[in-house]
Amino acid sequence: MDNDKKVESAVIPPDSAGAEQSSDCAAQEVQTEADTQPDGSIPVSPEEFERFLIEGAKAIAERDELQDKYTRIAAEYDNYRKRTAKERETIYADAQADTISKLLPVYDNLERAMLQPTEDAAFKKGVEMIMRQLAEVFDKLGVAEMELVGAQFDPNLHEAIAHVDDDTKGDNEIVEALQKGFVIGDRVIRHAMVKVAN
Repeated sequence: MDNDKKVESAVIPPDSAGAEQSSDCAAQEVQTEADTQPDGSIPVSPEEFERFLIEGAKAIAERDELQDKYTRIAAEYDNYRKRTAKERETIYADAQADTISKLLPVYDNLERAMLQPTEDAAFKKGVEMIMRQLAEVFDKLGVAEMELVGAQFDPNLHEAIAHVDDDTKGDNEIVEALQKGFVIGDRVIRHAMVKVAN
């Protein structure tokens, strides 16, 4: 009987165990509230603070690396866009110049045909109409004849076929055009063949 009484006193009733746990939780809450600063922040240990600093530095370094990659990719794309736009313009200009240079012999022959005497008025009128239409097409494409007679010889624009001694003309003055030259803007489509004085 005495032994049974001892066992009963050693066993903790369930209600008293729950009371102990709730008192532990309450003590932790009180301790947390005590640790909390007036501004709501929770103090950390020096080790935790150092760990936060290291993690923050890593995050900043990673952000900077990604920003650098983004800047490089954006610059590369911008360069690519500019380069392809320039290549497109060059391809178009090259194709246009090549096409026009192939039409210039036709222009020359039409011009010669217009200078030939003929009694067939309808034929002459037809050649003139074709020539006028071709000149309009050239004009729309920006093709222009070079100013030749009286101009100064320029090796970038003209090809000297012959030299003439003429005291009435200035040095390197073009006195005759043997074949017309054509340009589109600053680009030479065909160099003019000329006779140059002195």
